[in-house]
Amino acid sequence: MSITPFAALPAARSGPVFRGRIGRDARSGHYAVPRRYRLHLATACPDGLRIAVGHSLLALDDCCPVTFLPAVPDGPDGGHTALRPLYEASAHRYPGPALAPVLSDDWSGRIVSTHSRDILRDLDRHFGDGAVRLYPCSAETAIEEAERLCAEDIGRAAQDAGREGGDPAALETLLAALGELDRRLTGAEFLVGQELTAADVELWVALVQLDTVHRNHLDAAAVHAVAGHPALWAYARRLAAHPAFGPHLDLDGIARRHHGRCQGLEAAGAAVQILDWAGHAADVSGTSRR
Repeated sequence: MSITPFAALPAARSGPVFRGRIGRDARSGHYAVPRRYRLHLATACPDGLRIAVGHSLLALDDCCPVTFLPAVPDGPDGGHTALRPLYEASAHRYPGPALAPVLSDDWSGRIVSTHSRDILRDLDRHFGDGAVRLYPCSAETAIEEAERLCAEDIGRAAQDAGREGGDPAALETLLAALGELDRRLTGAEFLVGQELTAADVELWVALVQLDTVHRNHLDAAAVHAVAGHPALWAYARRLAAHPAFGPHLDLDGIARRHHGRCQGLEAAGAAVQILDWAGHAADVSGTSRR
């Protein structure tokens, strides 16, 4: 089992990251067997939302069951008490909070991985039926670029732009990224290629976070500038009505999680919602949130 030391992690995560991988045969230790593995997800967390959407796109309910966790961790250290036994079984004298997401091995009662993108890649590679491929070989480079763009030029830039006093350079980076994506999606249904891929999951989750979390710390002018990308937000709205996307939106949970963790000041942009996420998610025909 590979564990990333505390010091190597981003500040947003205060515990170690388990980086086990599911392989193709017994030599890997974790080989692909239906119903051997279980996901533990809080969909109010962007990592959990990303995996939940990918899991639904791959139709893995029977193959890899999911345990959904509370939006706000219930442990005194900021972790989930339900995950504590898994963490303690996987790391001797584990000192930190038991954080989600987790891919666990029901055979051993231990954690395989807490790294969301590794988890999604392994589910796609070893358990998908091929009808949907989140990581088609021809698109790997483009998907990796989308991951970087969403993490740095949208997520990190929006966070920096919303800090007290603001960061004009960060706002410029954010708007440049949104402008590029808007041009790319003008006349296109998906971000990469002709089918839904992990790039669409990444971008949609980043846009959910931008409008439900980061917007609260931007001024009104900045939010209007963010909203001024019609093709991009029409794309977000369309995916919210998709049965693998919208039903996983826990807007109340996202708000409670944000207010429980955030130490920043609310700005005028909090009053300028870009999309009616609840309304668009309710358009999903015959589907209710799990």
